[in-house]
Amino acid sequence: MKLLHIMIRAKNIDESLKFYTELLDMNLTQQAALDDADLYYLSDEDGQTQLELTYNREKPVTGCYTHGSGFGHLAFETDSMDKFTEKMNKLGYAYSYEPFYMPEVNMMIAFIKDPDGYEVEIMAKS
Repeated sequence: MKLLHIMIRAKNIDESLKFYTELLDMNLTQQAALDDADLYYLSDEDGQTQLELTYNREKPVTGCYTHGSGFGHLAFETDSMDKFTEKMNKLGYAYSYEPFYMPEVNMMIAFIKDPDGYEVEIMAKS
């Protein structure tokens, strides 16, 4: 058994694709159009981890999705927190939690939110 992908819903697919491809260096590998939604499959650099962004044509009455209390975050590893921070600033994004050292995992970690408010943890070996 292997994990194929994680799916999250995107309210503005263009903003979400920009975030995941330009900032997090994921590659758009496949698209599919269904009757009620468009699916966008993104893969990490080694092709082992995939994220499915689902753009539903009908939005909730409130205009946004709720994340519930069970979902926590997605996590990505970068080679350099400094280089990632520079790139993030250049693209106009900001941390929701600035980088800090977490001794329990011997890594620098930080958090940023994607365009739909999903938390994304950025990790770098120190």
